[in-house]
Amino acid sequence: MNIKINDSFLKINDSYLFSTINKKVKKFISINPNADIIRLGIGDVTLPLSKVVIDALEKASAEMGVQKTFRGYPPEYGYDFLKEAIKKYYSRLNVTLDMDSIFCSDGAKSDLGNIVDIFGDNLVYIPNPVYPVYLDSNIMAGRRVRFMEGNKDNNFLILPKGDYECGIYYLCSPNNPCGTAYTYEELKKWVDFAKRTGSLIIYDSAYEAFIKGNEFVHSIYEIEGAKECAIEVCSFSKQAGFTGLRCGFTIIPLELEAMGHSINKLWSRRQATKFNGVSYPVQRAAEAALSPLGIAECMKNIDYYMENARMLSKLFDEKGIYYTGGKSSPYLWILCPKGMKSWDFFDYLLENANVVGTPGEGFGTCGEGYFRITSFNTHERTKEAIERLRKIL
Repeated sequence: MNIKINDSFLKINDSYLFSTINKKVKKFISINPNADIIRLGIGDVTLPLSKVVIDALEKASAEMGVQKTFRGYPPEYGYDFLKEAIKKYYSRLNVTLDMDSIFCSDGAKSDLGNIVDIFGDNLVYIPNPVYPVYLDSNIMAGRRVRFMEGNKDNNFLILPKGDYECGIYYLCSPNNPCGTAYTYEELKKWVDFAKRTGSLIIYDSAYEAFIKGNEFVHSIYEIEGAKECAIEVCSFSKQAGFTGLRCGFTIIPLELEAMGHSINKLWSRRQATKFNGVSYPVQRAAEAALSPLGIAECMKNIDYYMENARMLSKLFDEKGIYYTGGKSSPYLWILCPKGMKSWDFFDYLLENANVVGTPGEGFGTCGEGYFRITSFNTHERTKEAIERLRKIL
């Protein structure tokens, strides 16, 4: 076939990180069919949806079977009832949002990957290590990428530096994979930098509901001036357990402009062309998750996961293993013992403890020698994993 392809796709890894992990685990199980595998790798929730969410989902689904209440195509940008709920949710942070600044979607990953559509040939600054979609989506689009290195010296919490130029900056707080979170003072440095250099921040707050402590920021819009330089992307996946339902949202303030053009209008046009909206039942479920009862029920699940994180943190403290995260994040980012490489440590845990985690190298070159452990499992399975790890670490 004499058809040209986008050769930028040839510059990314052949396999997505978690696909590679699944293949390795599948191969191990085929050789060891009786192995009892405990998965602390992929960041997928394991607890069921809360009752208030299920009730809303069932009611909305039933409405779709009645002529009077049937709904067809949803609005590309989200139903007003969900946007109102998001607006109210942010008001608890003393953040005021315009309804037209809120765009509902099928998840943060989609928006983070698609947002590059509306930007041109800018320098793109991405943390290293980092969630793979930031890097892969920009490589696919042929963008020029520079890395901001996270390491033990900066505790994997990156701050602006003097040699950073005008560009698009991806920030994630609490961070995936490292679990670190920005304080008000630290994030203000980024907002001040962006305004001074004419840069744009794409702020991923998918894990904000896990934050513990008043010193940390839940939304970048808590920082004065952020609406002039930042886009915020959030998700119901971890907050409300929607990994199987798919719903998220992106906030693009009306004040945000690039070279005299409204970024909000550009994203509106992109979504109207390429996206058909989130289903009515799922949006009703998301609305319920943001109700007072929904927030309370969802926080019970989050507290459950964070108890797992506390138990894992205690183990690594006991073993004297350096780590970040686990306090305001469901992830713990640990230094591999005895100088092991991350994929070697993956194999070591799988073979000797039947425990699956995520090799740090999969999140970037600065992740080599580190390993991500998640708290997304039951208390019982987490305790069992801890006992297995205690014996071999």
